[in-house]
Amino acid sequence: MTRRAEDLVVFLGPSLPAEEAHRLASCHVLPPARQGDVWRALSLRPRAIALVDGVFESQPSVWHHELLAALEAGVAVFGGASMGALRAAELAAHGMVGVGRIFEWYRDGVLQDDSEVALLHADAEHGYRPLTVPLVNVRHVALQARVARVLNQRQARALVTAAEGLFYQDRTWRRTLEAVRPTWPEATRGGWEGWFSRGVEDLKRLDAIACIRAAAALLSSAAPVQQPRGASRPSPSSLVRRRRLVEDVSVVEGRAVSSGQVLSALQREPDSVVLAEAGLRRALLAGWARSLGLVPTAEEVKAAEAEWWRRHPVRPAERQAFLVGCGLDEPGLRRLCEERALERLVLSHAQRLLPDGPSWDEALASEARLQGRWVEVARGMRRAKRPRAR
Repeated sequence: MTRRAEDLVVFLGPSLPAEEAHRLASCHVLPPARQGDVWRALSLRPRAIALVDGVFESQPSVWHHELLAALEAGVAVFGGASMGALRAAELAAHGMVGVGRIFEWYRDGVLQDDSEVALLHADAEHGYRPLTVPLVNVRHVALQARVARVLNQRQARALVTAAEGLFYQDRTWRRTLEAVRPTWPEATRGGWEGWFSRGVEDLKRLDAIACIRAAAALLSSAAPVQQPRGASRPSPSSLVRRRRLVEDVSVVEGRAVSSGQVLSALQREPDSVVLAEAGLRRALLAGWARSLGLVPTAEEVKAAEAEWWRRHPVRPAERQAFLVGCGLDEPGLRRLCEERALERLVLSHAQRLLPDGPSWDEALASEARLQGRWVEVARGMRRAKRPRAR
């Protein structure tokens, strides 16, 4: 698949047809998000992501760390209606923007169970058409029926209770009403039939529309992405980092290449051990430096980044594409350059970091001897000094 920059990426399924999303905003619609999809979507270089639908049981769900990575990359992330509402409630303090009534219910503790938004739906070939009714929609209709005085508080509660008693894959309006009708008086049943037959609102659909509109409105305003003050983001665990290596993509010449496949190819290269050991040394030294409280200056990080670009002479207009081909974005490159700056900081202060620590000259000599370079240089000098035959 050819990749190009997209301003707005929307993860959408049964909550709203893709055609309607395209009418609401200029966007790139992707299927319901599963684990790794947000990481992969970052290769499209979006300015905003609207997470509406995501998988629950059939495949691993989208990870919080993926959304945090998007926020760290400067992408505005919105969530609403379904999986998006859940993740927005969990990550609101980290900058994810929640939209809609369902998000508010989760944020305020009115809802806690993920199954509230679950439903059975058709496959991609049939446009993810909903086949059952999510519990949040039943709650919404029950509230509307009370406002319209079609149901009283007890009758509305009975409607929700009947829906709660059905497994989400079996919960349809027909089965829900079959379960609750015997508990309603005849007058209530008649009033309900007339009111319900005129059509009821689909709350997930309304929230999905609101989520996409909110993301599009931010992009049209050209406002910068605002991160909440004091928001602390957990560092990704080793499990998350390894998972991203497999799930991410690199884009080369407009084509997506699986990061897992690139990694497998690198593992077969003759110098794979040398590359891995160099990466481990840098990471370990940088980690040690952080544990000692050392922090590189902005100038040191900038110098490390400038050195990296000198090693890869790419025209400024092509740098973004080169980064994507490396499986990097600007924050990712910055992190690596911070590690490089910390590594150099440790090396340049080696004598002071250990009791009787090694000097630069000692390190140069020991590594040259280990690699056989010392004897090569010594032989060269010996030959240069050898008197010429007369």
